[in-house]
Amino acid sequence: MVRRNPERRAALLDAAIEVLAHEGARGLTFRAVDQQAGVPAGTSSNYFASREEILTQAGGRVYERLDPGEAALAAGLTGSRDRSRLTELMHELVERVAAFPTGFLALLELRLEATRRPHLREILTERVRADVDFNIGYHRETGRPGDATTVVLLWLALNWLILERLTLPDLFAPEQRGDLVTALVDRLLADQPTPAPPVPGDAAR
Repeated sequence: MVRRNPERRAALLDAAIEVLAHEGARGLTFRAVDQQAGVPAGTSSNYFASREEILTQAGGRVYERLDPGEAALAAGLTGSRDRSRLTELMHELVERVAAFPTGFLALLELRLEATRRPHLREILTERVRADVDFNIGYHRETGRPGDATTVVLLWLALNWLILERLTLPDLFAPEQRGDLVTALVDRLLADQPTPAPPVPGDAAR
């Protein structure tokens, strides 16, 4: 019988993320997860029916831990809607994701494993598409400059910048990475008009 203690399940998934980041998908076993979590052998097999279930749920756990929270999302709906504020938010995004390096690296391992597992590829595609769609919707709701394509281009470019930062940290100096984020937003929005100030009680959608 699969156990349902949510705290223990989350701790096991956190351990799986660490194993994925350090040992790769091939190193993700029940034993490795138990050892990483510091629990008795056989614990993870009581919570997950198969290794594939751990793989798929570990990805969801990464997104859960990267969620900025309702307060941060609500704060994003207030204040200026100009390019400088968007630039600030993109810098914050890069720092938040890079601050959880094993999560990002675990997702990369899952993507590689998905090339060999059609079911995992289907699940990851659905999850990542939902993330992209959410970001497009949130960008529209905040009324900031740029369209859906702008959001996707930012998403693609910043993900690769984070990849370089975590895998080849000496390729670009920290100040270079910061300058690249700013230049990216500036060039993508060079021809975009500045949105009108928000009307109190009215959010653009």
